[in-house]
Amino acid sequence: MLARSGAETAAISAAALLGALVLFGAFVALRGLSPLEVYAALFLGAFGTWFSIEQTLTQAAPLMLTGLCTALPARAGLLVIGGEGALVVGGVATVLVGATLAGWPPPLAVALMCMTGALAGGLWIGAAGALRHWRGVNETICTLLLNYIAIAVMNHLVTGPIRDFAQVLKPASWSIGERLMIGELPGTSVHWGLAFGVVACLLTWGLMRHTTFGFAVDILGGNVRAAQMAGLPIGAMVLATCFVGGAAAGLAGTIEIVAVHGFASSSLVVGYGYAGILVAFLARQNPLAVVFVAILLGGISASGGLLQRRFGLPDAATLVLRGLLFVAVLAGNTLYGRFKIFRPPAA
Repeated sequence: MLARSGAETAAISAAALLGALVLFGAFVALRGLSPLEVYAALFLGAFGTWFSIEQTLTQAAPLMLTGLCTALPARAGLLVIGGEGALVVGGVATVLVGATLAGWPPPLAVALMCMTGALAGGLWIGAAGALRHWRGVNETICTLLLNYIAIAVMNHLVTGPIRDFAQVLKPASWSIGERLMIGELPGTSVHWGLAFGVVACLLTWGLMRHTTFGFAVDILGGNVRAAQMAGLPIGAMVLATCFVGGAAAGLAGTIEIVAVHGFASSSLVVGYGYAGILVAFLARQNPLAVVFVAILLGGISASGGLLQRRFGLPDAATLVLRGLLFVAVLAGNTLYGRFKIFRPPAA
């Protein structure tokens, strides 16, 4: 594995972003549109007005947390793609607990729901970590399948045992009630989930940068054999990184309940977990960079409506850009390793 400096890492991510923009420009040009005009609208829809900035930050909040779900285990050499399932499990667990807390003081009830959602998500991904370490089950396949299991369980619950028949538009669970909704940041229309996401990323960055645990995780991710020879508790570290990553995604599910929906339904399954994979890769598993990459991808999502209205592009055009970004990130990793970009010439 080639050691990368911060400048090299930033350069690879910047090159991936530029490459994706070039490919997306070719895509819109084939539709007879001006790439520059589309890019200008993309920026306007994401950051051009205070309203668009608020929409961008609202979209970014869950991406920060689901990004951590992939980023933290990746530092230990694990490819976890179960953020979607952990988010759903966290949301359902939040509803199951929150529906019983109607008479509780809102701050205490919200704190308990947050802990419940984080615990549920942590156990969900932690189970995949345990299977990886003690049974050799591939964590990527395991967490992918767990996504489908989580969604199937939620669909069963909201169409049967915990269905609220007052919700007539689509099957939904019991509501936690307006009293337990956390509202918005003062002076904005951005919910408090943004603060949760930023704080979680800062805490995780501090954990990985300034503690012996973070140093040990980086050793494990860089060379398993070296970690074994150093006597590091590999099993405990695998479980810990998976649990903390899953807890972040579970907390994202809680935020979707207490700040956006108030109940569990298919509205929880909108792809935040899968987008978090792209966030983690583009941020190069740096929890601090996750904040800024999540805002970038949140802006891309927020601009979809403007692109549709102004140019007639399908709303899924932003998904095309996301996909190109992911391909460019993977290509950047390959080019770095194959051609040893940035490596100084031998003396």
